[in-house]
Amino acid sequence: MIKYFSYRFIWWFISALPKSVAYSLAKSTGNLIYRQNGKGVQRLRNNYLVVKPNLSSDDLEKLTKDGVISYWRYWCDTFRLNKWSKSQIIESVSVTNEHLLVDSVNQKLGCLVALPHAGNWDHAGAYFCQIGIPLTTVAEKLEPEKIFLKFLDYRQKIGMEILSHKEKTIPTLTDRLKKGKLVALVADRDLSKSGVEVKFFGKTAKMPAGPALLWLETNCKFITAFVSYTETGIHVQFDEIAPEKLANARTHDQKEEAIKIITQAMAENFERRIAQSPVDWHMLQRIWIDPVNKPI
Repeated sequence: MIKYFSYRFIWWFISALPKSVAYSLAKSTGNLIYRQNGKGVQRLRNNYLVVKPNLSSDDLEKLTKDGVISYWRYWCDTFRLNKWSKSQIIESVSVTNEHLLVDSVNQKLGCLVALPHAGNWDHAGAYFCQIGIPLTTVAEKLEPEKIFLKFLDYRQKIGMEILSHKEKTIPTLTDRLKKGKLVALVADRDLSKSGVEVKFFGKTAKMPAGPALLWLETNCKFITAFVSYTETGIHVQFDEIAPEKLANARTHDQKEEAIKIITQAMAENFERRIAQSPVDWHMLQRIWIDPVNKPI
């Protein structure tokens, strides 16, 4: 209960502050959390070391510090986003290859977007809801449940349909895609014990099988996205998944092998964009199965 009311107070407090004060406080909080060097910061540093193995110790520390600050910018955005106007949301977003998503939805083909934990994916979702393309997604069920329900209400007010990851989501997501809708899934960390092994920055990681399974079941448009921060908001980069790999998976006799091919192709798209902007990749958990060398 204390945790719930703490969330509610922080949410109210940050949303009530003037913009410049709120983001200055978020940056200061990020600096403080970095200096405390807790388990999340240590994990982030180790993950960055896999992404950028040749960084000097000083550059690795700078990246880690900036990454923690970026992560707290995400929380500041989250606590303030539901008070933004439609024009604020739309004008603070730039998009590359937006047609990959918009055309498939307009043509009622359905569009599945997989993305890593980067930038502010809620901000990106709010943008598409505001331009008339509502989406369905899956969220990790937080404890206590009152916190999860608060985040559920927040995202529903933005215009998203939210499913809990503890529910049987595949039938609902399949239905939405077959109806030509947009489904967006954060897919760089497996929350189940049945994820697919992929090579990710040269090491073995597990990612969820759901996106690959949905594409095989629906034949919708399947693309990836990467969200990064800009000075005034976010940039969303959409990328096609290698067509030859999707074609190979579609004709494969073994469904399990087809899922592996698709998930690996998805991981390669994630890898390329994370390598370009690692500072906005907010992965404070372990995702690699292989041992990760700690910085010296």
